[in-house]
Amino acid sequence: MKKMLLYIVVTLFCFPGCDESPGSPHVSQTSFIIDYRDLSGVSDGIAIIELDPESPQFGKITSRIELGKDVLPHHIYFDRRQKRVYNTALGFPYLYELKLKHGPDGRPYIAKAEPINTGGNQVGEDMFFTNDGRYFVTFMGGRGNEHGGTVGVFRATDNRLIHTIEADMHHDSTKFIMHPHGISMNESTRRLMVTSTIHPGLTSGVGSTVTLINADNYSLIKTYKVADAGAPASSPVEVLLLRNGFLPYALVTTMLGGDVWIAPRDPKTNNYGEFTKFFDGSDHGLGWALEFYVSAEKLLYVSFAKPGVVKVFDIAALPAVKVVRTLQSDPGAHHMAFFKTKSGRDVVAVQNNMLNLPDINAGTIAVFDVKTGERLATAQVKKNYNIQPESIEWANGNGHYMHH
Repeated sequence: MKKMLLYIVVTLFCFPGCDESPGSPHVSQTSFIIDYRDLSGVSDGIAIIELDPESPQFGKITSRIELGKDVLPHHIYFDRRQKRVYNTALGFPYLYELKLKHGPDGRPYIAKAEPINTGGNQVGEDMFFTNDGRYFVTFMGGRGNEHGGTVGVFRATDNRLIHTIEADMHHDSTKFIMHPHGISMNESTRRLMVTSTIHPGLTSGVGSTVTLINADNYSLIKTYKVADAGAPASSPVEVLLLRNGFLPYALVTTMLGGDVWIAPRDPKTNNYGEFTKFFDGSDHGLGWALEFYVSAEKLLYVSFAKPGVVKVFDIAALPAVKVVRTLQSDPGAHHMAFFKTKSGRDVVAVQNNMLNLPDINAGTIAVFDVKTGERLATAQVKKNYNIQPESIEWANGNGHYMHH
């Protein structure tokens, strides 16, 4: 009898530090991780926020952890098994592993943020996790040189840096890496692609290219131009190598061009052809094309920071595309996460801020019905907490079908 009572107590109550499965009914299914910059200049950090528009706690930050002044945490990622959480940062130490736990109310909290040694690589941006136990991180600042930029390769078991991919454009102007931001890989073809975006200072070193890399020996295969002929630099931001049953194309967004570009994969070489534009943002009054997300319905969501919208595309017949709907978000429309409300409604949360830059820094998180495009609620993060959300991720794993 005592053993049975003990079993019931342990089953019904989880105390702080309890390692519950994200799928447990006791764990909150509508809590999200946001990283943020502190607008008072005290300490940047990471927070947990409730985003179910049906909850009376919608928009409430339930816990947070401080990282320090000018750390500028930037992107949040779960590993391939969706068990471990990582956060890149623009400021030192540039990369963290987050220790996520759950309190007695089932809500997650960040118990600890452990810095990872990046081996001198600076300004952490995007990550990609592989099935063979590696993860790749783009470092916009490289090792600190003016025209640099690197891709760090880490061993997932112990977060040890095992290789740094580096190729300065002044050594070879035909194949190079410069200030990389976006990264994507097709593991079946062993091809990796990174974008050349802009110097971390945001005033020089604007890129117009993406570079294809052999994911096994880390050799550079080709650097492609992604910009109109004769146009100023386009600043490619994100890249997505479509896979898992999608037609074999590479997609790229351009920050300054405000466009989406496409290139076909050659089935014989597994390399890609030249890039052409499939969506011209300027034709639609849009600029600063940023993120790619693929929903469970296999639709492509693309954020445009100016004026702050998300375009939803049907990509079943690439290279032809069809705009399914437009989500009218706020200036700085950027990262996204898909989830279900308590009643089972399919929604997407859109984080609206791009590096706190003027006119694209609303500081909100808007929630939309994915089937109708209706805006259901808006969390006023900047107004209520004096912080700027930099990115967003579901607290129980990947809040998307595909991202990079």
